Order: sequence, then C-alpha cells, then structure tokens
Amino acid sequence: MKKITKTMIEEIVDRALVEDVGDGDLTTIHTVPASLKARAVCRAKEPLVVCGMDVARMAFRKVDPKVKFTARCTDGDQVGNGSVLFEVAGPARAILTGERLALNFVMYLSGTASITRRLVDITGRYGVTILDTRKTMPTVRALAKYAVRCGGGSNHRFGLWDGILIKENHLYATGVKKKHQVNLPALTELVARIKQSTGKKVEVEVESLAEFKDVLRSGCDIIMLDNFEPAEVKQAVALRNKAASPVKLEASGGINEHNLQAYARTRVDYISLGAMTHSVRSRDISLQVIY
Repeated sequence: MKKITKTMIEEIVDRALVEDVGDGDLTTIHTVPASLKARAVCRAKEPLVVCGMDVARMAFRKVDPKVKFTARCTDGDQVGNGSVLFEVAGPARAILTGERLALNFVMYLSGTASITRRLVDITGRYGVTILDTRKTMPTVRALAKYAVRCGGGSNHRFGLWDGILIKENHLYATGVKKKHQVNLPALTELVARIKQSTGKKVEVEVESLAEFKDVLRSGCDIIMLDNFEPAEVKQAVALRNKAASPVKLEASGGINEHNLQAYARTRVDYISLGAMTHSVRSRDISLQVIY
C-alpha cells in the first residue's frame, strides 16, 4: 500500500490546527494545570477498518512534541468494537487540545476505508477493480484517496493534472460530438494528438451503446460507461471482447452498494464510485483520558 508522505500529512495537520486551535485552547489553558500529566486510550466503538494512525500521531506531535503516541494497530487492519487503536501519554493540556483533531481524522478516514472494504468484498469474486473519484472534500484529497487504498480500493486520477478523461462537455467543446453523434475520425485524431503530446493514457466518456461502438475504434485506452444499466454494461463488455480490443471499460454513475453486485457480474474492468469519499459516515471512536 502506497503511503502518503510525511510532508503531505504535516501540511494538512498544520492547516487543521490553525482552524481548530488558532492562538490557543482557551478552555484548557484556564482549567488544566500546566504541570498535569495524563494518558489516554483510543478505542473503536464499532467494527471498522483502521486508517489515520500517522495523521493522529502528527496531530499530537504538532500540539506538543512531548506527547508520546503509541499505535496499537496498523492502517488497513480490520478491528472489532472495543479494540484499542492508539494510546497517548504526556502533558494533559496537549492531549486535551489535540484530542478532537486526531479523532476527527481517524473517524473520517476509517469511515472511508471501511466502506471501501465492504464494496471490495462485494466485487472481489468478479475480478473488478473499485476506483474512487475526484468527489472529495477540498484540501484533504490525499488523505481520502489513501483511505481508499487502505480499504482495498484503487485510485482513479488524483486530479486534473495527472490523468486525461475526455467527457461529454469536452467533446462538444471541440466539435467532436454534435447532437449526440460522435465524429469518429475527429475523435481518433484528437486521441492520437493528446497521447503524443502528453504520453498518458486517454479515457473517453460515452453515454450510449451507439457512442460506445464508435469510441471503441478511436484508439483510446479506457472507455467510461456513464450511467449505463448493468445489462448495457454487459453488452459493452461482450462487444469489446468480440473485437479483441485491449481497451479497458469503466462503469460509473448511479452505482451504489445496493446495485454494485449487478454491475460486478458484468465483468467490467473498473467500477468507480464517489460514495466512498463524498458522503462517507465517520466511524465511532472515543478517547478516554486518565489522570
């Protein structure tokens, strides 16, 4: 599993501390003696897939380097209710100040990792790869996509800068598509030009089987089947296989946990879902402080 870098984590935690702590934790400063020491235990209050240990460690370290952080599990571990995730010990002020920030990260990231694991478990027998999308909370995409990997999923492009996905609006803007009709020679030329210019794979979105049949011959590397029903995806897979084309197929749009298996049965190569990151339920964890 590819880790996120320490620099990425530090930058995100720094921004979060400015937002949450600002010039100081006024309540703690005026109620807790500076000399008081404490320890605290973080436990899962429901089954979950762990994610965010390094982020929580960084949060406490940034508040006060004297806080000792001990992880009791590893990102990607599946744990049960009551399991200890981490322990901290040191100045009580620092523990109380960093508590909510650390928990917020672990709760959210474990939520993403947990739902991803559930989706991967549904599709595992079909050899389908679960992909995330760009539907993430701004400024924390690196963490969200890392959590997807912790859950067993894979990342689509990270941003607009590292992958090429030609969608309907792009096709209309370039004149390659007019009145729901794709100009195949023009698309073929466009795909070839982009590949030569960037050296990257090119993905093209289609909205019907008619479009799919044309785009299949365009020289693109991946075709996104946007809002296709499972039966239509199955037809597209059959057409691709009959043509012995190396093009990969991605089903996207309107897919959720309830209809996921129907899409997976089509043996499409990829299924992308925004639900892993844009509407994830944070997992329930708590931190018990002991003086």
